[in-house]
Amino acid sequence: MTTHREAILDQFTRQAVPFATSPGIKDEAALTLVIDFSEAGASDTVLDVACGPGILACAFARVARHVTGIDITPAMLDRARLLQQEQGLANVTWQQGDVLPLPYPDASFSLVTSRFAFHHFLDPKAALAEMRRVCAPGGTVLVIDSAPAPDKAAAFNRMEVVRDPSHVRAMPEAELKDMFTAVGLAAPRTTGYRLEAELEGLIARSFPNPGDDETLRRIFRDSLANDDLGVGARRVGDRIHLGYPVAVLAARR
Repeated sequence: MTTHREAILDQFTRQAVPFATSPGIKDEAALTLVIDFSEAGASDTVLDVACGPGILACAFARVARHVTGIDITPAMLDRARLLQQEQGLANVTWQQGDVLPLPYPDASFSLVTSRFAFHHFLDPKAALAEMRRVCAPGGTVLVIDSAPAPDKAAAFNRMEVVRDPSHVRAMPEAELKDMFTAVGLAAPRTTGYRLEAELEGLIARSFPNPGDDETLRRIFRDSLANDDLGVGARRVGDRIHLGYPVAVLAARR
C-alpha cells in the first residue's frame, strides 16, 4: 500500500515542471499581494516550508536578507535552484527535508511561510506548530492555501482528491484561523484572491489515477450549473475557466 509520503514524492516529482511553469502559480500580482501582506523587509530571514519549485522563496529573496526553502521532493528543489540561477539570487539556501519536525532550532527565522502545502499535510496543526516554533518572537507566520467556502468544502475536497491523490483536505478560512490560535499564535490578519486556471491546462498539469481525467471533466461540467465546488466554473468560448479560492493568513509570533 502506498504511504502518504510516497504519494507526495510521486505526485510532486511528476508535477515539478508543470507546477513550476503554471501561470497561476507564477502570477506576479498574487506574489506581490503575498509579499506586501507579509510586510517583509530587508532585515528579514525567511523560511519557506514545502517550498516546491521556489517561486515564493525567490520572490521573498528580492526583498529579504536571506531565504531558506525546504521541501521533501528533490525534483522540486532542482527546479528551485534553476529559478534562483535564472533570477541571479545569491541569498537563498535550499534544503531537502520534511516539515515534521522542521530541522531548525527554535526562533531561527523572522518570517515563516508556506504556500499551497497545508492541504497536503496529514497533520496541519502540527505543521503550523512547528512553523511557530522556528519563528522568532515578534516575527510572522504566514500561510497561503486553498480555502473553500464551508458549504462547498466537502465537494471541493472530493474533487481535489481525484485531481491529485496526494491531496488530504483544504480547510475553510475560519478553520485555518482557529488553527492559528490553537497553536498559540495571535488571531491572524487575512486577505485572499482567486487562483485562475483553465480546466484543460489544469488537468494537463495534474496526475490523477488512470481514467480520472474524464471524471474531472464531468465534475467540472456539472459544477457549471450550481457552482457546488466554489471555484466559479464558467465557460469562456469553448473552454471552462476556474477561480480557486485562496486564503492568505499572517500572525505575529
